[in-house]
Amino acid sequence: MGDRPLATDDDLVARAQRGDTRAYGTLVKEHQTLAFRTAYLLTGSAADAEDAVQDAFVKAHGALGRFRPGAPFRPWLLAIVANEARNRRTSAGRRERLALRAAEDPLSGGAVPSPEAALLDAERREELLAAVNDLREDDRLAIACRYFLGLSEEETAAALGWRRGTVKSRTSRALDRLRAQLEVEA
Repeated sequence: MGDRPLATDDDLVARAQRGDTRAYGTLVKEHQTLAFRTAYLLTGSAADAEDAVQDAFVKAHGALGRFRPGAPFRPWLLAIVANEARNRRTSAGRRERLALRAAEDPLSGGAVPSPEAALLDAERREELLAAVNDLREDDRLAIACRYFLGLSEEETAAALGWRRGTVKSRTSRALDRLRAQLEVEA
């Protein structure tokens, strides 16, 4: 039986729950980059993030039988990834600064910017990343999940173990603090 080219997460989860290891492999491939970015934002270490993601995928596979049919897979998986990453960070006993460069997108298409414009863009990006890194941890997590990873409010809530209203309020306050910090530095 060949792979379905456009299988949805729901289809893949149902097949994986019936023991189809290739379906679970497809889920892993589809979500591994976002899972790694999420873990990296929480641990600040590529090695710890890789370990957390690997452990999370193993735990998610073991918990597939408890996955509620029809529920969105990505937030459920990201919650497991975030828990593994937090556990790894906590057990290591270190307080990290988030390396948000993992979420940066390379320049896409279009004209190549002038060297001066590229330098200014790089300087602005570094100022923004430094300002985000100076925020409180909850503020950094809210900004990173919503804007660097592009997660929805629901996905952010699931990944961080917060309520949706908490995500909204923390994101709003974090943006206010970030604006104020950037205005002071300007």
